[in-house]
Amino acid sequence: MTDALRQTPLHDLHVELGAKMVPFAGYDMPVQYTLGVMKEHLHCRAAAGLFDVSHMGQVIVRAPGGYDEAARAMEGLVPVSVLGLAEGRQRYAMFTNDQGGILDDLMLANRDDHLFVVVNAACKKADIAHMRAGLPGCEVEEITDRALLALQGPQAEAVLARLVPGVAGMRFMDVAVMESPFGELWISRSGYTGEDGYEVSVTADQAEGLARALLAEEEVEPIGLGARDSLRLEGGLCLYGHDIDESTTPVEAALSWAIQKTRRKGGEREGGFPGADVILDQLENGAPRRRVGLRPEGRAPMREGTEIYAGPEGGAPIGAVTSGAFGPTIGGPMSMGYVPGDQAAEGTKLFGEVRGKRQPVTVAALPFTPANFKR
Repeated sequence: MTDALRQTPLHDLHVELGAKMVPFAGYDMPVQYTLGVMKEHLHCRAAAGLFDVSHMGQVIVRAPGGYDEAARAMEGLVPVSVLGLAEGRQRYAMFTNDQGGILDDLMLANRDDHLFVVVNAACKKADIAHMRAGLPGCEVEEITDRALLALQGPQAEAVLARLVPGVAGMRFMDVAVMESPFGELWISRSGYTGEDGYEVSVTADQAEGLARALLAEEEVEPIGLGARDSLRLEGGLCLYGHDIDESTTPVEAALSWAIQKTRRKGGEREGGFPGADVILDQLENGAPRRRVGLRPEGRAPMREGTEIYAGPEGGAPIGAVTSGAFGPTIGGPMSMGYVPGDQAAEGTKLFGEVRGKRQPVTVAALPFTPANFKR
């Protein structure tokens, strides 16, 4: 089975570091290292963690008319403002379908004369085909000769600035191209842990050298997919294929914040994206269900698939958990899931069925752990 899996440029380094490797999105990826998931999670919150995210898709979109033409075309696929994105800035977005469902969530960056797009690993083949079909007149180039690293945590700036001093001046969601001892780096001040940090695109032949240089700093430990999942869940961040998919709209998923006024009803560039009628109506009138945070009582997590009920007995399920784990930072179980809009208020008491018994769970504010971004 492993023979059929793709490997990132850091695969040999993961093995050398004692990583437990697992299949993920068609790649052989590290789920944890010798520290273990709990300590990796807490280390990232306290200092700095290095993640290999080279399995994700890196794509450049160009148009003959430069950035504005590429941005206008992209606005036909996403409900966010791409034309209004300033040069050197990045924005969260999602591809939608005709029913308003989410095909994938992604990052878009204005890099002067072109768009730089980062998409999820499991969706990248479909996403690239979607862009090639839906961006007439644009060149959609998949970048296959670069790795992608994420350095996350409150010490990330201090660590990376030793190698690339210019990163200290970047704000959350800034992007820049900078020279380094490891060649040209494409850097964004972003990540998916709720912590300050950076994502760094580096040529595949320089990736191991950069990773080793970062790991040589005393603040940095390697972090696997296990802690990445608990970190993003504490941060209230969606995982595609679990918390969001083709059956969930951005409004149901509590992602309305990502849709700028200019793309909403009455906006300068209202609609014009797949599923606009559904999404714009929900923005105005509300959605029938909503993604919420859930805090189970006790110590046992309510995992994905746990059915949610309004009462301690009787009745049909009203919703379900989409992600659940123990939160090392908060010291207790945490979940996200969907419930009806009239049951989505913070503090609402509900019940999750675990091993045939209904256990109390309370609707909670997201994120579970406050974000630590540098604004």
